[in-house]
Amino acid sequence: MADQLLDTKGLNCPLPILKAKKALGGVPTGNTLEVLSTDPGAVKDFEAFCRQTGNELLEWNEDSGVYSFLIKHTA
Repeated sequence: MADQLLDTKGLNCPLPILKAKKALGGVPTGNTLEVLSTDPGAVKDFEAFCRQTGNELLEWNEDSGVYSFLIKHTA
């Protein structure tokens, strides 16, 4: 279970990434943020975002068109 949850359902690129970046600023290093999204492009976006920022994408799942991303704040 994530330490914080961010619901970006209904938003399209780049808004889920921008909101996640802002939210991670309030997540202590070592804690996790779960992001919910309905944007199918978010999978590649969050993989690239984590690679570029140094945060760790622990897992992602899709259920009925809702994508969830578990990000560990490491940067």
